[in-house]
Amino acid sequence: MASTQRKTLKAGSTLHTLVTDVIFVVALLVIWELVAKAHVFGPNSEVIFPTLEQVGAAFVRNFSYGYAGTSLWVYVADSMMLLLEGFALGIVLAFAFSALSMISKTFHAVYNLVVTVCDLLPGVALLPVVIVIVGVRPEVIVFLVVHAVLWPLSRNLLDGFQAVPSIYVEAGRNMGLRGMRLLASVYLPASMSYIVSGIKVCWARAWRGLISAEMIFGLASCPGIGLYINQMRTNLYNAEMYATLIVIIIIGLIVQYGILSPIERNTVVKWGMSN
Repeated sequence: MASTQRKTLKAGSTLHTLVTDVIFVVALLVIWELVAKAHVFGPNSEVIFPTLEQVGAAFVRNFSYGYAGTSLWVYVADSMMLLLEGFALGIVLAFAFSALSMISKTFHAVYNLVVTVCDLLPGVALLPVVIVIVGVRPEVIVFLVVHAVLWPLSRNLLDGFQAVPSIYVEAGRNMGLRGMRLLASVYLPASMSYIVSGIKVCWARAWRGLISAEMIFGLASCPGIGLYINQMRTNLYNAEMYATLIVIIIIGLIVQYGILSPIERNTVVKWGMSN
């Protein structure tokens, strides 16, 4: 009975959230259209602040024609390729270094300091240094994505490992678990909420860092979404520019609610680590 009531309350809360979000988005679109048609920016207002119809038409043009005959699909594919490469490498390195930190106290002390220092450095601030060292290459963007993922995820992993109850660790040791086996069987499952939370934060940081880096020094040989936005701005295709921003939001929502949220529901929530 109690379980049924909880499910009913949860369903009601979800429906309320959905309705509220829909109303907010509709209101925002109405306000946008009213401001666009009021020509608040003068005679050239529609160029600076296009109507929803113009943005919608530009959205279609982005994918059908794009820029100089190159569809936005190509830019999206190149961006996602670099993002996934850097994101996967950053996750692997974060788990490897954090695991070593739990095995070696010396490494933990050094790595904890490195994480604290490097996590404070914005990826875009490192961009000129990396370009001077390796030149203008697609690998520079991969490096910035790794930077955006490695340090916050490592911080979450280290905090999660430290938060594991000592009774769990002692139970694992009594069962004969040591080193990597103890880490895999006790520390990782017990800190899953920290891991999932860290991955969600890392995704947001990596996505923003990727777009920023591409806007600063996008490559014609490896065009990305950030470069596309810059091209639209330079040529005063503002409707296409706004439409591209919508694409960025859509991709972010798909990853957030289509990939990360299901992972959270099937791990952290399912195992009773979160409501």
